[in-house]
Amino acid sequence: MRIKSKTPNRSFKVADQIQRDLTELIARELKDPRVGMVTIQGVEVTPDYAHAKVYFSLLAGDSKECAEGLNQAAGFLRAGLFKRLHIHTVPTLHFIFDQTEEHAADMNALIARAVASRAKDN
Repeated sequence: MRIKSKTPNRSFKVADQIQRDLTELIARELKDPRVGMVTIQGVEVTPDYAHAKVYFSLLAGDSKECAEGLNQAAGFLRAGLFKRLHIHTVPTLHFIFDQTEEHAADMNALIARAVASRAKDN
């Protein structure tokens, strides 16, 4: 009989907790002017908890500047996570701009154009 591994479930819980804690840390403690209104969209943690990809979106501002600011503050944010999380290894953070909303807006615009051109033809 094979026993189910609890690691994936734990990974999801750790990623979820990192997401909540990072949201609070960025909003309250990070003072970098390049980092504006950031929303953490998701966190992916490697199985050994060594690295975490943090996907974020931005309400307004330059995404490249914001990503640069977040990646430079990754050590500070990791130290803040270390104080909050009760795990042996706190992952190294890698911030990645999430372009899902931009792609969705582009797709909606394409669909709207197709519908408009079809309506013109009829």
